[in-house]
Amino acid sequence: MLKGKTVILAVTGSIAAYKIANLARMLKKLGCRVHVLMTENATNFINPITFETLTENKCLIDTFDRNFQYSVEHVALAKQADVVMIAPASANVIGKIANGIADDMLTTTIMACPCPKIVSPAMNHNMYHNPIVQDNIEKLRRYGYEIVAPDYGMLANGDSGDGRMPDESVLLQYILKAAAFEKDMTGKKVLVTAGATREAIDPVRFITNHSSGKMGFAIAYAAMLRGADVTVAAAHTDVAAPPFVKVVNAESAEDMFNAVTSISDGFDIIIKAAAVSDYTPEFPADYKIKKSDGDMNISLKRTKDILKYLGEHKRAGQFLCGFSMETDNVLDNSRKKLASKKCDMICANSLRGEGSGFGVDTNVISVITADGVTELGMLSKDDAAHRILDIILSMIK
Repeated sequence: MLKGKTVILAVTGSIAAYKIANLARMLKKLGCRVHVLMTENATNFINPITFETLTENKCLIDTFDRNFQYSVEHVALAKQADVVMIAPASANVIGKIANGIADDMLTTTIMACPCPKIVSPAMNHNMYHNPIVQDNIEKLRRYGYEIVAPDYGMLANGDSGDGRMPDESVLLQYILKAAAFEKDMTGKKVLVTAGATREAIDPVRFITNHSSGKMGFAIAYAAMLRGADVTVAAAHTDVAAPPFVKVVNAESAEDMFNAVTSISDGFDIIIKAAAVSDYTPEFPADYKIKKSDGDMNISLKRTKDILKYLGEHKRAGQFLCGFSMETDNVLDNSRKKLASKKCDMICANSLRGEGSGFGVDTNVISVITADGVTELGMLSKDDAAHRILDIILSMIK
């Protein structure tokens, strides 16, 4: 995902410095070039040799180090970088950068970098909330730096509070958001539905389907990485929601209908990937829950058709994509849905197809538009999400 990219990790004097070794390893596994800069104080917490072994690059500390091929090293690195992450960021270094002080290799390089810069503060709770530190953090925000909010928990001195640097996996997501993809969806507002709705029969039982939410979440994640402002209307899912997206929770089909239709007008692209239950229980007026299943006397009524409503109320310039999960006559049934629901695009797949369907990490999708059918073949759901977005962008540009 980061192949060909260059990431600079700027490590300052904090006990949390040990976490950056694992972050460097994770970045290398994703195929990017990693350079580590350290302050002198940081070397008291972790040895530079650790980073040099993991990154296969010299760890730079001294601005005037002569042990490298001649170049103005801080400027050369700054030109290469696709993203800089300062983590852990001490109060001292935050203050220096916020006030234009560049007196070592780390701060000098950061000052010369035109790329996105991410700061992850890590310090004692009281120090973090010192108004001077907070003013410096706000100043960095105004200058375009992205700030990673610290976690709440036990700190190095045994106190509890916010000031802990988040886990490496969280820091990695910030880097991916900044540098993994071109921001070709910047300015686009995208609404995605995901997961399986549940229709309650009684306090214990419900009607649902096998949707895991993986495909919808993959699309939301891909759109976010490409710069879109993403909202997910999520029913029950088997996986965690992607980072950096707004999530609106919906339990039943009625919940999903209300959630989506109340906000749909504000989005440029709507992708309905949720598997919404077609039926909901309808109880007689005098029905009471009995212990025996044999006493259950209910009928089923159809739930509201969310995709049809969205098609009928689609505003000018809005793009609507639906999903079609079929067992037979996949293309014919999906073409009918494209017309009857007034969609711009239908992503169709078969429950009978190998590598597609619910719960798996791959999908085999046929993209159907008024101009024809594009077969995507078997792809991971992440790759399929990007291909779907590529097609949507080609149609709206």
